[in-house]
Order: sequence, then C-alpha cells, then structure tokens
Amino acid sequence: MSGFFISFEGGEGSGKSTQIARLAERLAEKGYDTFTTREPGGSPGGEALRHVILSGAARLLAPDLEILLFAAARADHVTSVIRPALARGSVVICDRFQDSTRVYQGLAGADRRLVAALEHLAIGATQPDLTVLLDLPAATGLARADQRRGGAVADRFESEALAVHEARRQRFLEIARSEPQRCVIVDGDRPIDDVAREVAFLALDRLDGRRREGRLPPAEPAATVPGPA
Repeated sequence: MSGFFISFEGGEGSGKSTQIARLAERLAEKGYDTFTTREPGGSPGGEALRHVILSGAARLLAPDLEILLFAAARADHVTSVIRPALARGSVVICDRFQDSTRVYQGLAGADRRLVAALEHLAIGATQPDLTVLLDLPAATGLARADQRRGGAVADRFESEALAVHEARRQRFLEIARSEPQRCVIVDGDRPIDDVAREVAFLALDRLDGRRREGRLPPAEPAATVPGPA
C-alpha cells in the first residue's frame, strides 16, 4: 500500500497555492490524509537552497551549475519528506516538481541530457501520479502575481520579461500534451471556485479508483496535515 502523489505546475500567478489549499481541504473532508509541500523547498535543506535560488544569487551561475542546486534540493525533499509521507499512505500535494525544472532551467539553456540525468538521480521512481497544469496567459498571471505581491520586490523569476513567461507557458503545455496519462491541463483563467471544482473532480476520480483497488487506506475523518507550503 502506498500513498498518492499530486504535483501542481504553472507559470507565475497561475493560482497554484490557492488551488492546492482548496484541494487539500476537499480531500481531507473525504477522509484522505493529505500533506502539502513545495519546491524549491519543502525540507530543511530544500528551504535553505530556496533562498539562494529565488534571491537571484544563483543567477551568477551557468544554467548547468544552477540546476545542480535544484537537483540537490529535490533529492533532499524526496528522501526526507515525500517518500515517507507516501509510505504511510498520505496524499502528497506539491507546489512544483520536476516539470518546473524541465521548463525553467531547460529554457534557460541547461543541457536537456543533464536535466534528465539529474532528474533520475534526484527522484528515481518517485513520479507524480497526477500533475495538474494550471494554464493561463502569461500576462494575466504576471498581473495576478503583481497584485498578490503588493509593494514587495519581485523575485528573480517573476521579474523576467513577458516573452520569457509565455515561452515557459508553451513548454509546460508541450510537456502536458506529451504525457497525457500523468498530466491534466486545467484552464486557470476562470473564477477560483470553478477551477477548484474541476481540480477536485480530477483528483477524486483517480483517488477513489486507487482506494477501490485497495492501494490506499480506507476513509477516515482525517485532518489536513499542514506542510510548509
């Protein structure tokens, strides 16, 4: 028996944090033990590297060197947080995972063979069972991110040009269309409640099937386990 791994992907301002919180609440209501986490971060080692990455300090490194930071953070996260949660039968919901590295570092110039090799070393067989791609125009996402940020300074990814963000959006869509068994594209340019209903339907459809097969623990009145996301 093992848990179920859901990752959320999308550009800046796509609503991942909001939808993760809504899904975790809905799954807990249905008796699923849920655990939310994020990347970069999610573990002590990952959170330390998160600051380096998002502050812009890692921008001084070549793409093939920066990706080593992401791989190290992910390996620590998977080993110390994600795998133990899955082993106890939890539903793990992660804000970004390997697809973000494929998109962000891949488009930044990192060698794709290196990206694939480091992904294999960092996560092995710990692949998401379901990846939800929240898709919306890059300009819309950046406007949302700017509003959410208020007067705070944009991080190194949010501050990049619109054309870069749109290229990332298209790469996310390419990955999702190439792996339809794992990835589902959800229109994120809609009211929050509408998106949340679709995401919950998609997740519960797969989870309930896994539970009927006896591959997830039976329903219990479980509270959502707070993660660092």
